[in-house]
Amino acid sequence: MKATDISDPEYFHKVVDCQYACPAHTPVPEYIRLIGQRRYSDAYMVNWESNVFPGVLGRTCDRPCEPACRRGRIEEQPVAICRLKRVAADHKDDANVASRMPVIPTQKNGRKIALVGAGPASLTVARDLMPLGYTIDLYDENAKGGGFMRSQIPAFRLPEEILDEEVNYVTDMGVSTIYNHYVDSMNGLLAKDYDAVFVGTGAPRGRDLQIPGRDQAKANIHIGIDWLESVAFEHTDRIGKKVVIIGGGNTAMDCCRTAMRIGGEQVTVTVRSTYEAMKASPWEKEDTLGEGIPILPNHSPREFIVDDGKLVAMTFDVVESSYDEHGKRTIRETGDIITIECTDVIIAIGQDNAFPWIEKDAGIEFGEWDMPVVNKQTFQTTNEKVFIGGDAAFGPENIITAVAHGHQAAISIDLYLSGKSVSQQRPPAGINLASTKMGIHEWAYDSEVIEDERQQSTHVPVEKALQDRKIESELGFDIETAFTEAERCLNCDIQTVFIEAKCIECDGCTDICPTNCITFTANDEEASLRQKLSAPALNLTQDLYISQDLPTGRIMVKDEDLCLHCGLCAERCPTSAWDMQKYLYTVTKAGDRPAPLLVEQSGSGDKQSDKAA
Repeated sequence: MKATDISDPEYFHKVVDCQYACPAHTPVPEYIRLIGQRRYSDAYMVNWESNVFPGVLGRTCDRPCEPACRRGRIEEQPVAICRLKRVAADHKDDANVASRMPVIPTQKNGRKIALVGAGPASLTVARDLMPLGYTIDLYDENAKGGGFMRSQIPAFRLPEEILDEEVNYVTDMGVSTIYNHYVDSMNGLLAKDYDAVFVGTGAPRGRDLQIPGRDQAKANIHIGIDWLESVAFEHTDRIGKKVVIIGGGNTAMDCCRTAMRIGGEQVTVTVRSTYEAMKASPWEKEDTLGEGIPILPNHSPREFIVDDGKLVAMTFDVVESSYDEHGKRTIRETGDIITIECTDVIIAIGQDNAFPWIEKDAGIEFGEWDMPVVNKQTFQTTNEKVFIGGDAAFGPENIITAVAHGHQAAISIDLYLSGKSVSQQRPPAGINLASTKMGIHEWAYDSEVIEDERQQSTHVPVEKALQDRKIESELGFDIETAFTEAERCLNCDIQTVFIEAKCIECDGCTDICPTNCITFTANDEEASLRQKLSAPALNLTQDLYISQDLPTGRIMVKDEDLCLHCGLCAERCPTSAWDMQKYLYTVTKAGDRPAPLLVEQSGSGDKQSDKAA
């Protein structure tokens, strides 16, 4: 195999599994270390540069980073990355953070952009382009910004004041907000003096369920996302006592928990799949069960039962699921039929995009499922002035994916309006690789790997939480719990860098490595080499770190999948051939602005005192 080129910005990025798994590539270990040092404002700003909504995401993120966390490979549970993000938001110095927002030029650049929909994708575009001198009009049909973060995430999960604060950080940059305005024509928008248009309208159409009795019972059958929006904007404040939820995603969990807070006494969730295969996040299912709401798996809707013009019950076929070798599911009816009494039914079985306002002659090509054709790298449509991102681009995902889309779309818009190629001239990611060495065998981070159980977030007592839909049900971590949880991070961004010229091939590092991830051996083809290491390297998605040839003719091979970044190899090495180097990867923003990170390891902008992690 060829020697590894660690100057490739993507090499070590892939090794920092949590950051690599995050769609917005938030530098997770960096902000966790800052939390461990009680530097909450610094931690918040590290988050804000990447994900824009730390307080929101610290409560609602789908957490793609956590399954990737290396702590989960040595213990049952990964680091509580999402909840630590919330700690940074909850304990930041608000005045300090406000003073560190980007400076907006008073002299504009003469370019004007329309953003349609005030959700996370559009707000991210505005956040990235306003510091470059663009003039931006933000359109939304509602009275406030936030998009589905406001209309579809209940207040008991995301308090309004948290959302308002983070939306305002963006709009206060001078964005012209045109609220209570539904854009009903793309051609009409293009006829105005806009140089570019970004569409971030989400996936606003909830799927319906057409089974017998649907039309007769329509007064008491609600589409999940529409119903949640009606509750959020206080058009709906009550529901019947017996409620059935159809669906197994996070929207279904939000619907059932909301129903319990506005009058539902007997609320039941039904889902066609098994409990394990439900799309809802595990913690959302746990919170639902914790509030006494049963989840009935393997229930396929059969019929709405109407008596004297009123919905009185639903029937369900009991089914069994089986999967073939490709993971494709087949559902078989068992013959059993279950009846559940109900006064209301909420259907939460998915969402679709809807673009009735984009005319067919607007220069935007539509493809499969009547969706606009959007370039997955640039987010540009076939009309070069129009860009689409977030759920509107490729279907329902989550907030952090919408943010990632917004960053990339902002780059494309800036390139397009600068007369550059939106695909060929995209700026590279920013990287920084620097030694953390402080002495002969000392490093500027805590490298001890010990067994630590994941800390649990506290909740409001259920009986109190159910009294008011605006009472936040989860309280998060207190400061001491956050410190304990932050210490569980394995610092995967502190890379073990091998310096061939210093190696005397004593093999001391192989003796001390707790995971047998280091091997000195003869070079070979990858498939063969992976099998003859100290521990076979079975995860083909993670690279091998290969050195240049050493004096004995051997090479050093390190399995990046097994490495815990504990630093024992560097501590053991008598010649410092191993160094622990901090790797910082930042996704470049529009305009190729310098990445504002690497905060120093001492000093603080917070009111709290520093404490080394």
